[in-house]
Amino acid sequence: MLCHIANNTETSASTAITVITGPVAMAKDPLAEAGFYFDELNKLRVLEPDVSQKTSELKEECKEFVDKIGQFQKIVGGLIELVDELAKEAETEKMKAIGARNLLKSVAKQREAQQQQLQALIAEKKMQLERFPSRLVISSTTSQLNGAQLSKRLQANN
Repeated sequence: MLCHIANNTETSASTAITVITGPVAMAKDPLAEAGFYFDELNKLRVLEPDVSQKTSELKEECKEFVDKIGQFQKIVGGLIELVDELAKEAETEKMKAIGARNLLKSVAKQREAQQQQLQALIAEKKMQLERFPSRLVISSTTSQLNGAQLSKRLQANN
């Protein structure tokens, strides 16, 4: 609030007091020209009131922004942990699958080797079987001859 006392030159006995409320023209305020201002609590400030208010608003917005960034970092941190966990589980399952595949290949190779052994055994038995009838024939004729000779001797002895 600014008070202005004016002397009226026409009537020397009366003095008029004019009270001006509201914003005062800054150009005539010597403190404003020097860069000093009064705030709403009548404290002396170096910044203009509107600049000070905008600075305070910006400070609050920055604080809110930093809080939101902090929340975002927490969310992203949780997401990263979750993705790392899933990656470890996927790697474990991958290793299990590789192990199972290798075991299956090993079993298949063992069966193939066993099959080859059995085929070799079958071939050996076939060869023995092919030799067996000729031995059987020889053996059979030998036993027939021996049997015939034995019966002749028995008849001769009787």
